[in-house]
Amino acid sequence: MNGKLLPIINKLLLDGNKAALVTIIAKRGSTPSKVGSQMLVTPDGRIIGTIGGGCAEAEAKQRALLAMDEGKASSCIVTLLNSVAGNEGMACGGIMNLFIQLI
Repeated sequence: MNGKLLPIINKLLLDGNKAALVTIIAKRGSTPSKVGSQMLVTPDGRIIGTIGGGCAEAEAKQRALLAMDEGKASSCIVTLLNSVAGNEGMACGGIMNLFIQLI
């Protein structure tokens, strides 16, 4: 776990709040972040940490909010292939596998 996120997670739990931890568990090709990168998403949509920004992070945030609403962990694949990434002005061309863990 990202050492910078641990105190924030502890505070959220002590205050009785929930969140979702998004972790890159695998990747292929060019992606903005490496395996193990994490971001925390709160129910109000706040993001702490990063998995690379841009449309990948926006999609991960939406998936994390959905996981919190459904009350169950999930996984997803975020595709940053050249046609998609190019339209967003990004230089990436890879795929990230994400795990979304409820906190």
